[in-house]
Amino acid sequence: MVNSIFSLTPTFTQGLILGQLSIIVLLGLILKYLFLDSHPEFPYAPTAYSPTIIDDTEHIPRSNDWGTYNAFNHQESAEWFNVLLQQIVETYRSKLRDDLAGAIGDEVARDRIERFANGVRPQFLVDPIKILSVDLGSCAPRISNTRLRPRDNSLDAVQQIEFDMEYMDSISVSLSTSVLFNYPVPYFARLPVSLTVSLAYFSSTVFLTPPDPSSPNPTLSLCLSPNFNLQLKTSSLMGSRAKLADVPKLHEMIQDQVRRLLADRGTWKVVMPWVANVDQVREGVGGK
Repeated sequence: MVNSIFSLTPTFTQGLILGQLSIIVLLGLILKYLFLDSHPEFPYAPTAYSPTIIDDTEHIPRSNDWGTYNAFNHQESAEWFNVLLQQIVETYRSKLRDDLAGAIGDEVARDRIERFANGVRPQFLVDPIKILSVDLGSCAPRISNTRLRPRDNSLDAVQQIEFDMEYMDSISVSLSTSVLFNYPVPYFARLPVSLTVSLAYFSSTVFLTPPDPSSPNPTLSLCLSPNFNLQLKTSSLMGSRAKLADVPKLHEMIQDQVRRLLADRGTWKVVMPWVANVDQVREGVGGK
C-alpha cells in the first residue's frame, strides 16, 4: 500500500499530500523566522524592531532659562501691546454705551457724560451743562520706541520703562451752557456759550515704573512727561442776540485748562491685588 502511494508515477493523491506538506513547512518557516524569537535562551531579549523616538529636548528650555529674566537681552515688538490696548479702549467704549449700538448707545453715552459734567462743574460760575453730542472715537493710543532703564546700573533689574505714545482720533464733545456773572450781585447776567471740542493730536513720553518688591505697598505707576504735545480743535459760539464765533482767547483758555488737568493728574498708580493697601497708597503711607 505504501509502495502504491509513493510510486514514481505521480497520482492525484500523491500531489495532494505533497502540497499539504509543503504548505505546513512553509508556514513553519514563516512563523520561526518572521514572528517568533530565534534566541530562546534569552526569552526576554528585545527583538530587532524598536519604535523611533524623536529627541525634541532641544526645544525645551533648560533649567537656567527659567531663572531671573534679563530684559536687556531681549528686543521685542510693541505690536502685541498695541493690540491689547486697542481691545481695552474698545471695551471701555462699549461699556460706556451699555453695549448698545447705534443711536441708542450714543444717547446712553451722552447722558452719562452729561451727568458727570454737571457733577464736577462750578455751580456759581456755570449754568447746568447740556451735552449735545458725543463722538467716542474709533482708535486707541499707540506706543513705540520702548526703552529700558536699569536699576542702580544693574542689568538684572528694570527701574523704569519708557516708551513714546501717540493718539489721533475723532473723539469730540459738543455742549451748551451759560457763564454766570456774579458782579455786582450774584447771577447778575448770563453769557450763553455753545462749544465743540475735539482731539487733533496727542503725544507724550510715558514712564512706566514696575512695582518695588521691597515696598510695603508696591504699585505699578504710569506717568506722562511734562513736555507732552496736546492739540485740540474748538469751535465756539458766544452771546444771546449778538453772536461771537470761534473766539481765539476761548480756544487758548480751553487748551490751557486741559493741559493743566493732564499735568496735575498725569500720574496713575495701579495697586497690586492682595499685596498693597489702596487707602495707604492714596495717603502715601509706607510708599516710596
